[in-house]
Amino acid sequence: MIPGLGTALNTGAVVAGTTAGLLFGRLIPESMQRTIRIAIGLFVIVIGIQMALKTRNPLVLLVSVLIGVVIGELLRIDAGLQALAAWVERRTRRGGEPGRVSLAFITTSLIFCVGPLAVLGSFLDGTRGDITLLGIKSTLDGVTSIVFAATLGWGVYLSALSVLIVQGTLTLIAVVIHAGLSDLETAELTAAGGIAVLAIGLGLLDLKAIKVANFLPALVVAPLLAGILHGFGLM
Repeated sequence: MIPGLGTALNTGAVVAGTTAGLLFGRLIPESMQRTIRIAIGLFVIVIGIQMALKTRNPLVLLVSVLIGVVIGELLRIDAGLQALAAWVERRTRRGGEPGRVSLAFITTSLIFCVGPLAVLGSFLDGTRGDITLLGIKSTLDGVTSIVFAATLGWGVYLSALSVLIVQGTLTLIAVVIHAGLSDLETAELTAAGGIAVLAIGLGLLDLKAIKVANFLPALVVAPLLAGILHGFGLM
């Protein structure tokens, strides 16, 4: 298999799913769209909790998330993404609800790019040419993008670019240095991702507005901290 094929498949699935959602989204009544969004929010919360419970050490998870959030706030990651999406919206919007493009872009980008399937799938693609995990993820993302496009609009298209960049970068790293994560590091990365996914679910339910993108550095801090502690025999 050619390295990167899995990411290409995933990107195509998001584009295809978004197109289908936009074409058939008008057939879905507004009340049903709200209900679907609530259902998705609840599902995302369940997934986030399941991911967070993968941690081998809750204290490591807490410290990783705190350090990650501080880094995210200092770098103003969420504000940067919001500004990027708003910039795109100002130049392409032809009417509609303000902020929908930003919401669709950030929400779906985080959902598609955060999680064990994205990381492990990309590494397997890069080191072994095995796209099995990314094939499964492509199916899930394709179906999810249909619903999100129908409820949030064309901004979901932008998340395909996020998938291409994030997973493509991970695959490239794996090709260059044949990198991989241990089970321990993967567990902590997954748990940190679960916290971010849980925050996304709360936002979808309109319960709490959270700068979710600022949690992203925790995905780097968590496996790094776990690896360091394991090296000293503390985990």
